[in-house]
Amino acid sequence: MAGKNQTILTEFFFITFTEHLELRLPLFSFFLGLYVITLLGNSGMVILICTDSRLSTPMYFFLSHLASVDICYSSVTTPQVLAILFEQGLVVSYECCAAQFFFFTLLGATDCYLLAAMAYDRYVAVCRPLLYVTIMTKKTCVSLVAAAYVAGLSAAIIRTAAAFTLSFCGDNKIDFVFCDLPPLLKLACVDSYTQEMVIVVSAIFVIPACMVVILVSYLFIIGAIVRIPSAGGRAKTFSTCISHIMAVSLFFGTLIFMYMRWNDGNYLQEDRIVSVMYTMIIPMLNPLIYSLRNREVKESMRKALKSIKVLRSELG
Repeated sequence: MAGKNQTILTEFFFITFTEHLELRLPLFSFFLGLYVITLLGNSGMVILICTDSRLSTPMYFFLSHLASVDICYSSVTTPQVLAILFEQGLVVSYECCAAQFFFFTLLGATDCYLLAAMAYDRYVAVCRPLLYVTIMTKKTCVSLVAAAYVAGLSAAIIRTAAAFTLSFCGDNKIDFVFCDLPPLLKLACVDSYTQEMVIVVSAIFVIPACMVVILVSYLFIIGAIVRIPSAGGRAKTFSTCISHIMAVSLFFGTLIFMYMRWNDGNYLQEDRIVSVMYTMIIPMLNPLIYSLRNREVKESMRKALKSIKVLRSELG
């Protein structure tokens, strides 16, 4: 229960990045640029995969869903940061904060499961190449993607229910980019041990579980690559995994840094940049990683640009 002089909070006041007014316009422009590139890059990736028959493979099927989730993932947080900078602070209701927390968790967890599914796809492609078409059927791919969304939804329901059964009181100012768990727990009026344990246990089935799938997949992949006799063959096979390894390293690296280390009570101030990294920068980088490192995607992009030029010349 809250103390006699404490009022239960019904809204939160976000003040992220407002301490330096001279940086407000540059930061607003920077984050807006990131958001526009994220929307264009991921939307373009989805369109390419849906329209080019050469990209109708399981890997690109997973990638199209990853790009779609990244669009929504960035859209959950970036507009709020832009509004905070534009208004020099933003009031968010309890209900809106809960909704943002729910969708952020849903999309973040789904991202983790999709990356794990993509690791399994790479394992089958490298270690079971003759059975790849038989194993990675359309039904299997749809089932893996559906499982990722259902698992993400389950994690979001459990974590949101645990976090928002707490009462929040005291100063309603939050110096963070969105309604995330660490700043909310600091405002809890009562002992949050039980809720934190529920959240921790549920988190084990997201980040560590997905990491185990990814690591085991790549242990088998590395073993298969080592057995390839020619250096050229090893390099060619490994190159098919490079984009996924880069995406996994960036995303899981920042998540581990934020959520799987000891909270010393000061890390909200220190880690706002890290939160920007995994909510804004990584969703922007994913389409660049997969396009710059992938021959099929680059060829599809060149074909699309050529078609646009032809269409413009016909219309002009």
